[in-house]
Amino acid sequence: MVTARRLVRSAARVAGFGAVTALMLPAFVLREAVSPLSDPEARRDAWVGAWAAALLRIFGVSASTRGPMPVHGHGHLIVANHRSTADILVLLRAFGGRMVSRADLAGWPLVGQAARAVGTVFVDRSDAVSGAAAVRVIRSHLAQGSTVIVFPEGTTFPGDDVRPFHAGAFVAALHSGADIIPVGLAYAADSDAAFVNESFPAHLARMAAADPSRVAMCIGAPITIREKVRAARLRDDAQTEVQRLVHEARRMVDHDA
Repeated sequence: MVTARRLVRSAARVAGFGAVTALMLPAFVLREAVSPLSDPEARRDAWVGAWAAALLRIFGVSASTRGPMPVHGHGHLIVANHRSTADILVLLRAFGGRMVSRADLAGWPLVGQAARAVGTVFVDRSDAVSGAAAVRVIRSHLAQGSTVIVFPEGTTFPGDDVRPFHAGAFVAALHSGADIIPVGLAYAADSDAAFVNESFPAHLARMAAADPSRVAMCIGAPITIREKVRAARLRDDAQTEVQRLVHEARRMVDHDA
């Protein structure tokens, strides 16, 4: 009976994801076409935030947030640990902006189309040329005052230990004048939305069938780029702060249990 219930829940959520995206995406694209002179950043952030919030409700993920939100009108590089596909929705709902994503996502049905429409930065981390191109694009967005969200660990990991960060996004931030916003995420111990050493399809399937999940998000103070600082120092300082925030988020989500 439990298995049947989870299968029904999974099917309903997948269908809900498809329906919400299929309905909202054409409306966004049409609005872009007929309102070219209004603020495109604000329009995109509003659409992305509404889309992410709707999907979090569909997948039963509730997020508690602590810490200062960044001030609009300045470039921000959001850096966070990566523990679930739901991280993407949690961060987009909170910050808007653009995600940095694995390159193959661009070809996925529907979600790839949505990602392309809102300006996702795609990168193949195994390809140096793709990585260098992504750094240039990130730097351009940050210099223009946009928000870019990246998971500097490079992939999804289980647990609360923050793995070493890749330096590329910090190189982009160094030459853009943007602030770096560290974020720590932690899922409740019983959450099936969190990654646990499995294939990506298996992770998605388990998250779609999961009971309602809780995640805590702790936002740190901006890391302001100083003169003559090196990207490696920014990377290491950000990793240290994200690890601290993950521990804070863990205490927060466990306290709410």
